[in-house]
Amino acid sequence: YSIELMLLAVNLNFLVFSVSLDDMMGQLFALLVLTVAAAESAIGLAIFVITFRVRGTIAVEFINSIQG
Repeated sequence: YSIELMLLAVNLNFLVFSVSLDDMMGQLFALLVLTVAAAESAIGLAIFVITFRVRGTIAVEFINSIQG
């Protein structure tokens, strides 16, 4: 959760400074950060789906065997 909280804090800073300075670049950077966060979540979900298809379970004790 910590990475997501840091990304939200960065977005909030971008948006506050963008509004206070009347500059659109902060809003564009916030949108870019949200896009990267969505891609990160999609990759994590894809890893879980592939793990479930291969192993038949997503139990935590079996995920350690993925390392390699």
